[in-house]
Amino acid sequence: MKKIDRYFYPAIFTYEPDQEIAVVFPDLDCATSGENEDDALLSARELLGIVLNGMEEDGETIPTPSSLNDIQVAENERVVLVDVFMPSVRLAQVNKAVNRTVTLPAWLNAIALEHNINFSQVLQEALKQQLHV
Repeated sequence: MKKIDRYFYPAIFTYEPDQEIAVVFPDLDCATSGENEDDALLSARELLGIVLNGMEEDGETIPTPSSLNDIQVAENERVVLVDVFMPSVRLAQVNKAVNRTVTLPAWLNAIALEHNINFSQVLQEALKQQLHV
């Protein structure tokens, strides 16, 4: 079975005063939340990837997303179409190490070696911080 690269699912964002934004995926029966709209969207995208990846791995049938027009919402709710790029999600589940060649100035290398710096660990931490993962 060919795996889909990108999924799009509607999510209902619920706004309540002085509360996080609640996010529900009605087609997938799962929910998350966020402190603001950016955080809620990122949380929704992450949840969508985790749920769909789990369904793929378990061989479950992926439900067809509802049409945005078919979803009824309350006054304090909005329907948002959330997408997820599955190749990135699938690769994140594989914790296999890969080798990369890194070039840096000789003086920086010497100081790092003098301080017993673990180059792989520093690079991983820097990449995670830069990519917000």
